[in-house]
Amino acid sequence: MHRKSLILLLASVSILVIVGFVMLISTCIFSADADLANGYKEAKRQAVWLALGIGVCWWAASTDYRFWKRNNWLIFGGVCFLLALCFVPWIGMEVNGERRWIGISPFQIQPSELGKISVVVFLAHWFSRHPDSGSHFLRGFAYPLAIAGLPLSLILFEVDIGTTTVLIATTFLILFIAGTHWRFLTGLGMTGVAAFISLMSFHPDRVERIMAFIDLESHKYGAGFQQWISLMAIGSGGMAGRGVGEGRLKMLYMPFAHTDFIFPMIGEEMGLAVTLLVVIAFITLVVAGFVIGFHAPDRFGLILAVGLVGYIGFQAFLNIGVATSLLPNTGLTLPFVSYGGSSLVIGFLAIGILTNIYRQGVREDSEDREWVRRKRITPRV
Repeated sequence: MHRKSLILLLASVSILVIVGFVMLISTCIFSADADLANGYKEAKRQAVWLALGIGVCWWAASTDYRFWKRNNWLIFGGVCFLLALCFVPWIGMEVNGERRWIGISPFQIQPSELGKISVVVFLAHWFSRHPDSGSHFLRGFAYPLAIAGLPLSLILFEVDIGTTTVLIATTFLILFIAGTHWRFLTGLGMTGVAAFISLMSFHPDRVERIMAFIDLESHKYGAGFQQWISLMAIGSGGMAGRGVGEGRLKMLYMPFAHTDFIFPMIGEEMGLAVTLLVVIAFITLVVAGFVIGFHAPDRFGLILAVGLVGYIGFQAFLNIGVATSLLPNTGLTLPFVSYGGSSLVIGFLAIGILTNIYRQGVREDSEDREWVRRKRITPRV
C-alpha cells in the first residue's frame, strides 16, 4: 500500500483539478461579479494559478521536507505578519465585511491559506522536539496551543469562521496523533464548543445561518437560499447530469457557483456518478496521505503529513457538508476544485511536501532492506 500511496495521491488530485477546471469554465461566466466583456477571466486566472501551483508542488517535492523544520520560526513569524497586514488600511481588503485578502487588484492573496501550513509546520516541529510530552500539561498542551493560537486569533478576527474551524480541527488531530492526554483533548473540545456558541451569539448573520440549517424550508428565501438551491441542483442532476454547460441553477440563482458551491453544480451538470467520484477522490487522498505519514522517516514527517492531509480533508468535509445541507454555511472553498488562487497554490504546496515525505520514506526503507540483505550474507571461508 505504501508503494502505491503516491500514485493514489497524485491521481486523486488530478481528478479533482480536472473536474474543478471544467466546472469553472462552465460556471464562472454566470458568477455575481462576472465581467461580460471578459466572461472567462476567472478561468484564465485559475489557469495561471494552476501553472504556478504545479511549479510550487515540483519545488516542494524536490526539497527535503526538513527544510520546513529548520525554517519553522521564520515561516511562522512571516505568516503572522501577513495576517496582520489584513487589518492595515490600503493593504488589507474588506469584502462583504471580512478582511481576508491583501494586495492590489487584480493581484490578491489570502494569508489565511498560508496560516494553515504555518500552524501545521509549527505543531509538527514542536512535538518532534518534545516527543514524550503528551501527558505534560504545559509542554504538551498549553504552550503549543498558545503559540498556535496567535495566527488562529488573527484569522478569527478577519471573520473567517470556516478557516478557523478547519485549523482547530486540524490542531485537535495533531494533538491526538502526538499523544496528548485524553483529558486535555476533552477539555479542549468542550471549550471549543462553548466558544463557538458564544461567538455565534455576537453575529446575527451567523445565528441566521444556524437557524437556516435547523429549518431550511422556512429560511429558503433568506439565509438558507444558497443551500436550498444547492439541494435542488444536486437533485435535478440525477445519475448522469444535464451535461456540461447545460446547468440552469448557476444562471444567477447561485452567485458563488464557482467558489463555495461548485460541488452542487457538479451534481447538476455531471450527475451523481461524478459527485461520488469527487468524494472518493478526497477519501483516497486522505487515506494515501495518512499511509505516507505513517511510513515517514521521523516523527516530524509523520505529524507534518497527518496535519497537511487533515486540513485538506476537514475543509473538503465542511464544504461538501454545507453543499448537502448537512452542516451550517461556513463559506469555505472545495480544495483543488473551487476557484481561488491562494487555496490552489497552497494545496499543491501541501501535496509537494507529502511527495517528498514519501520519497524520503521509500529511500530509507530501501536502505534498511539493503542493510538487512548484506547482514544476511555470510562470507565464505
